[in-house]
Amino acid sequence: MLIVVTSSPRVAPGLLTHRAWEALRSGPVLTGSPEHPLLPPLAEAGIAVETATPDPGAIARRACDHTVVWLAAQDGDEDFLRAVGHAAIALEDPPVIEVVPGSYDLPGARLLDLVRVMDTLRVNCPWDRKQTHESLVPYLLEEAYEVTETIEEGDHPALREELGDLLLQVAFHARVAQERAADAGGFDIDDVAEAIVTKLVRRHPHVFGSVAVSGADEVSDNWDAIKAAERAAKGGDESALAGVPMGQPALSLAAQLLGRAARAGAPPELAEDVGSGLGARLFELVRQAHAEGADPEAELRAAARAYRDRVRDWESPPA
Repeated sequence: MLIVVTSSPRVAPGLLTHRAWEALRSGPVLTGSPEHPLLPPLAEAGIAVETATPDPGAIARRACDHTVVWLAAQDGDEDFLRAVGHAAIALEDPPVIEVVPGSYDLPGARLLDLVRVMDTLRVNCPWDRKQTHESLVPYLLEEAYEVTETIEEGDHPALREELGDLLLQVAFHARVAQERAADAGGFDIDDVAEAIVTKLVRRHPHVFGSVAVSGADEVSDNWDAIKAAERAAKGGDESALAGVPMGQPALSLAAQLLGRAARAGAPPELAEDVGSGLGARLFELVRQAHAEGADPEAELRAAARAYRDRVRDWESPPA
């Protein structure tokens, strides 16, 4: 019998299933990888592992007479194991082959691959090595807009790729920050994840606490109240408009200011006759859109896409 024990490179070495530990103690253990990360934990547990040449035929024949355990490389050893299967089938009395997963990837495990690749790039790529938070800003904005475009176009396969590009920017900024000392504002990707998890739990007491809500509107009201309490606790700007990024596109900026002010109970007349000239007229259009429950940024982008399509049609008339 041949027992193949697999393991995930995204799980700490030594954290194996009970069935895997049983299998590893059921017969001689072979591996083709002398640097396998499970070797130290297995040695500590008193399990000897022999490094063997990955000879499919020899492994299959050996498993005909005895139970043999093959500790698969963490890339899966797929080609080798496929060859072992073919060699076993060719035998007159083929051995039973059983695959025992030693560890499994949890949801989100592939994010560890991103962290590892980003570490490698930061050290070994001249371009990645010289980047700063400031130099990366244009790429962050570009990737965010590309995500927006794929959503507007309904291109879900492209959305997967663009979200990956945006996620890279988060990992990149965290990796740059990791190089600073903690007292100089340094942090790493785990600090980023911890901060947002803590915030989400704190701002969802109806999910993680005992608060009851009647619907989405009350959730939004609670969110604003919790944010206001957070600002007060920090001793910062307690205005309902605190935290609105003034550097965002003007249409979305005006819409966000109007929305925040309305939720805070600001009188509607404060939005009337703001300034003069074209800016005032544009602001009035945003105010009307807000009153109608429309997103002016999305509306203008839709009009812009329609115009783009018209120009392309004009450029390429029917034959």
